[in-house]
Amino acid sequence: MNKYTKGNLAHWNELALINVKSDSYNLSGFKKGKSSLKPIEIEEVGDVSGKKLLHLQCHFGLDSMSWANLGAKVTGVDFSDKAIELAKAISEELKIDCRFICCNIYELPKVLKEKFDIVFTSYGVLCWLPDLKKWGKLIAHFLKPGGSFHLLETHPFNNVFENERKTKYLKVRYPYFHSPKPKKWESDNSYADPNAKVVNPSYEWTHSLGDIINALIEANLKIEFLHEHPFCFHDHYPFLKKGKDGWWRFKGKKETIPLMFSLKATKRK
Repeated sequence: MNKYTKGNLAHWNELALINVKSDSYNLSGFKKGKSSLKPIEIEEVGDVSGKKLLHLQCHFGLDSMSWANLGAKVTGVDFSDKAIELAKAISEELKIDCRFICCNIYELPKVLKEKFDIVFTSYGVLCWLPDLKKWGKLIAHFLKPGGSFHLLETHPFNNVFENERKTKYLKVRYPYFHSPKPKKWESDNSYADPNAKVVNPSYEWTHSLGDIINALIEANLKIEFLHEHPFCFHDHYPFLKKGKDGWWRFKGKKETIPLMFSLKATKRK
């Protein structure tokens, strides 16, 4: 591992132990039968019953287990050993048939030889990946012919604006286009628990919407749809308001800029 991967591993091992206890992830509700999936994911992915699903960057696995509860045969992958330990413990406690593998996704072909009907990943995943072309090829590698890839993620345009807790309005601060060198972030709390203390910094890469789409096209995947959404899955800015549907929007403005996007791509037969 290079210093960036080592740093991010320490960061995510720390976050796993914080996030699993947070109200945001609501583990207690999950244990009582509440799904962690949002309606948009269920609608766009469709019926998963009896299908083999590979969940990349699964954290401690609540979404993986939610897909399993819907009938999918799920394999969840994450490079955080602490997160995977938690995922295995939760799935065993709840008797949910779900396999978890601790692995950097770029190294996954060395340890996993299967093909899948669906590859899924969501929410805050792409910024941890230095090479999207390799990522696209990885997805194509694990998909069966005709299989589908589903991504839900922060819109890249959303990432150019300052989003510190004291920010009062949209102010362009960060570059939109990719740089091989990641940006170092030092935050003293978790996105899931603002009261938690986080010590380890993170290293994140920026990817444009073109980078993402072209990485999938170059891997011989067909883009079936790209949806841009005026809402977000968390309070990315302090002036967003959470609606009854669970999504965060600008206060008093339903549609201003794209905050999130989702897409589906299929592997050509």
